[in-house]
Amino acid sequence: MAPSPLQAPKEQKSKEAKALAAANSSKGKKKKWSKGKLKEKVNNLVLFDKATYEKLLTEVPKYKMITPSVLSDRLRINGSLARAAIRELLGKGLIKEVAKSHAQSIYTRATKE
Repeated sequence: MAPSPLQAPKEQKSKEAKALAAANSSKGKKKKWSKGKLKEKVNNLVLFDKATYEKLLTEVPKYKMITPSVLSDRLRINGSLARAAIRELLGKGLIKEVAKSHAQSIYTRATKE
């Protein structure tokens, strides 16, 4: 059966043209991988500056609970510096030990008895 005179004959596309059309089709874009949740980098001090050291000597002995993580968080110092600071405060008698294990050490303010 011959095509009717009202319809224009269909153009035959080459294989390359068909492949190009398939690649450019808007059926679906390739899924982009997310970078994942990025944790914000904390820039903690590794050595005391004068202001932070003064804060350590004045404010920290008034805290109800003193741990390396609390000092690290509040004074923006790293963990090893926090442990060294606790040892120093303990040596000066400004704080006293509550509990100590190999993983966590908890201290409190020294009360006058």
